Amino acid sequence: MHILLTNDDGYHAPGIQTLYRTLRSQTKHDISIVAPESQRSATGHSITLFQPLFLTKYELDGDLKGYAVSGTPSDCVKIAIQGELISKPDLLISGINQGSNLGTDVFYSGTVSAAMEGVLLGIPALAVSLASYEYDNFEPSALYLAEHLDYLVEEHRKGLMNINFPGKLQTEWRGAKVTRLGKAVYENVFERRVNPHGKTYYWQCGNLTQDQEGDTDLRAIQDGFVSITPMHSDLTDYTDLQVWQTRLSESDIMSVERDK
Repeated sequence: MHILLTNDDGYHAPGIQTLYRTLRSQTKHDISIVAPESQRSATGHSITLFQPLFLTKYELDGDLKGYAVSGTPSDCVKIAIQGELISKPDLLISGINQGSNLGTDVFYSGTVSAAMEGVLLGIPALAVSLASYEYDNFEPSALYLAEHLDYLVEEHRKGLMNINFPGKLQTEWRGAKVTRLGKAVYENVFERRVNPHGKTYYWQCGNLTQDQEGDTDLRAIQDGFVSITPMHSDLTDYTDLQVWQTRLSESDIMSVERDK
């Protein structure tokens, strides 16, 4: 199996480099890396349209090559696959990210967006995060993935799985839970400041309120579980779709042609 690794923390970030070394030593899979050249967290699913992308090539084991890209996480996946930097992968893993990607934060996440870009291009994907900024031992999470990778891929042949690991010693993990996305609400405040040259600027900050229902990814991580959340790219609200199809079929909106 050929696996493409990417992230939003940068090519040289310890999370992706630990995952690469672990998968190479613990599995027989071919591993390629195409990742941003620098930190690109919270870039969401943005892509680069009005400036060129520059690549730096790195030698990996065997004939494999790694590339650092001067763009976003989604750029990396696009150019890797559609730009044919590498042969088409069988699986994409985005991570291991430093910090959680839980609940509605996935809409802002470069980590999750890179994985979703893989899904849009027909590649099953895992978005993987370590839910801490203080605890930075990525090896337990990487070893867990290596140990369970074949099973995850066998049972997950399409779509995206968002996996978050507790930011603590593996001996303190309480197991794994399959979860739904919780809800994280930010009460944002924009603090106004003035620099020494008299120019006004703003810092975005605020308080976070989290959904603590028992079946959410947010609750699972809080309780010390590995959180595994199946996701897909279709944002259609199918319940409301049926309601509106019925409503419009019974209204004059569907009869505009008769008034012309």
